[in-house]
Amino acid sequence: MQIKEKMDSEVAILTLKGDLLGEPDTANLRDKIRSLVNDEVKKVVIDLGGVNYMNSSGLGTLIAGLTTMRNAEGELRLSRVGKKVQNLFVITQLVKVFDTYETVDRAIASFKTKKK
Repeated sequence: MQIKEKMDSEVAILTLKGDLLGEPDTANLRDKIRSLVNDEVKKVVIDLGGVNYMNSSGLGTLIAGLTTMRNAEGELRLSRVGKKVQNLFVITQLVKVFDTYETVDRAIASFKTKKK
């Protein structure tokens, strides 16, 4: 799996391409999020448009990333969630946990409109 990082003002955008099924991909994503936290980045969007499939390890990694960001007083959003992954979110009730957006731009805009 590939992870591309881009900054849009103060928002880090992580674009994932490939399947999120386990090591080493999940470890790489966790490390990337920790690295952003260490750099004091408080807003992260994970673009899942290039992810076709995800298993419980992938879901666990996203939950860990959300927890890491919240513990650092940051926020994490998901964008472009595909049908298969969305179905997993519905089945596992994670649709209630994650803020998801149709596009990366909408996810970025949500940081400006939503104050916690």
